[in-house]
Amino acid sequence: MNYRAVVQYEGTRYRGWQVQGNTQNTIQGKLEAVLERMEGVPVEVHGSGRTDAGVHAAGQVISFRCEQGGSAEEILAYMNQYLPGDIGVLSVEEAEPRFHARLCAVRKIYAYRIWNSGLPDVFGRRFSAQVAEKLDVDAMRRAAEYLCGKQDYRAFCSLKRYKKSTVRTVEQIRMEQDGNRIEIVYTGDGFLYHMVRILTGTLVEVGLGMYSAESVTEILKSKDREKAGRLMPPEGLMLMRVEYR
Repeated sequence: MNYRAVVQYEGTRYRGWQVQGNTQNTIQGKLEAVLERMEGVPVEVHGSGRTDAGVHAAGQVISFRCEQGGSAEEILAYMNQYLPGDIGVLSVEEAEPRFHARLCAVRKIYAYRIWNSGLPDVFGRRFSAQVAEKLDVDAMRRAAEYLCGKQDYRAFCSLKRYKKSTVRTVEQIRMEQDGNRIEIVYTGDGFLYHMVRILTGTLVEVGLGMYSAESVTEILKSKDREKAGRLMPPEGLMLMRVEYR
């Protein structure tokens, strides 16, 4: 039986989503270990995307196949009983036989949170990145408009060689400010390696006055990672939601 589940996790202490040969401390690894314990045989878990070390998820979608685990409700209860406290399963349901969490996804929504103050944010430090200097949020909003659309985002990818297309469609970049808290929400059909964190770093540098809002169009055209902004820390990034047809 093929299942679809929604998972949330705090990524602070994990080495990212993907199983790695040199560590068991990954989100995928923890999920697969619990499902293997339930099934008695290895279970492969597919995620909608691979979040990096330290990145969080409020709505990661996974798919997996089980034959012995019982009903969706029983699988949900079992997983939440044996998973660590910083990983939780919100729902489990039977899925179409061909459903695949990554291959069937059509839209992803990420949020990047910034604490814009020189003073510490003790209770939010695991879920936001601090920028001490005052940011010009209006300039950042103007720059964000140029970064939307169907474009080649090669300049905003950390991989030096990328075999597949680096063209993506970013439908919207929305920015909200509440005092010192700034949240940037990205909606698109998919994102390259480190893309959201580099886009955010570029917007931050616009906000710091390092270059104009309009200059981001030249960064896009250059397809040169060196021309784009800084790679922002992972703790500010959260996968909010994944959408399917």
